[in-house]
Amino acid sequence: MSARRHLGALIWSVGLALAAFGVAPSRAQNADLAVLPPVPDEYVPKKTEWGDPDLRGTWPIDHLNGLPLQRTAEQGNRVFLTDEEFTERQERINKLANRYEDDSSSDRLGQGHWVEMGEPSRRTSLLVQPSNGRLPDMTEEGKRLSAQMRSSWRQGQSFDTWADFDSWDRCITRGLPASMLPMQYNNGIRIWQAPGLVAIQLEMIHETRIIPIGGARTSTVEVDNWLGQSRGYWEDKNTLVVETDHFRPGPSATNIVTTGSPPENDTPISREAKLVERFTMTGPDTIVYEMTWSDPIVFTEPWGVRLDWQRNDEYEMFEYACHEGNVQLRNYVTASRAQRAAETSD
Repeated sequence: MSARRHLGALIWSVGLALAAFGVAPSRAQNADLAVLPPVPDEYVPKKTEWGDPDLRGTWPIDHLNGLPLQRTAEQGNRVFLTDEEFTERQERINKLANRYEDDSSSDRLGQGHWVEMGEPSRRTSLLVQPSNGRLPDMTEEGKRLSAQMRSSWRQGQSFDTWADFDSWDRCITRGLPASMLPMQYNNGIRIWQAPGLVAIQLEMIHETRIIPIGGARTSTVEVDNWLGQSRGYWEDKNTLVVETDHFRPGPSATNIVTTGSPPENDTPISREAKLVERFTMTGPDTIVYEMTWSDPIVFTEPWGVRLDWQRNDEYEMFEYACHEGNVQLRNYVTASRAQRAAETSD
């Protein structure tokens, strides 16, 4: 490892250690707020019984909830917050985290019983590509496709049939890459391994991604899937690379419950979209997750994120009982029709 790479990894490790104890690194400790240290690559994980690096375990990303997908325009190319910005984020997250006790003390059921806030992070955004930490512009075709999308999150929309709802509204899928990003609840991720296979279990919508290792696709048939067709390979002693394509259009590539995402679940996915993920084990209880999303039909350039995962094998993944009678869609349709009828009669 070069001296520059070693120094970058050391600064990153020190920052993580200080954050774990609630100590905010000073500007001096983050000498260059615009530089994201490289992913440490010296750790050698233990092996599975069949000789692959062992990533098995529970890796919830609830601690990242509250770290926005995108930076503000004012933050420019800064990867890290200033001390003042970090203090502001701490205060905001602490206030939101107190909503549970506030709701309980006032004997009401509100967002405090629903939304799980994470730990304040020094990072400005989950996005690290492009360098400004913001989603790139959509193409003209991307804008056209976006305008056609339907969802309960879209403003000013009426509802008449199931087609007026997206796949998340209908409890089918949150889709990729959105399912790999932190959200307000159900952030559990669990990795399973078998010879020639890796499975990623997601708490939200109770989905499991099946990833053959060694170049084979999920399916030998050219079929579009909600979560695409994946194949993986081990790049070195500690990194799993997963490439996914053949996505079925429908879900939004971004999701409103990831802080800082577009607010209407209207980021389209085309059949030319490709996802490349890297899972690098940097310690016995840490993984750096990197993802690059390329969709030339929708975006003018690729975009990517970097997340720091923490093992928590005590985390319990509960049933995501999304339907439970699934009366919500019917209620939306009934209320929308009634509202329009009332407006017509006035």
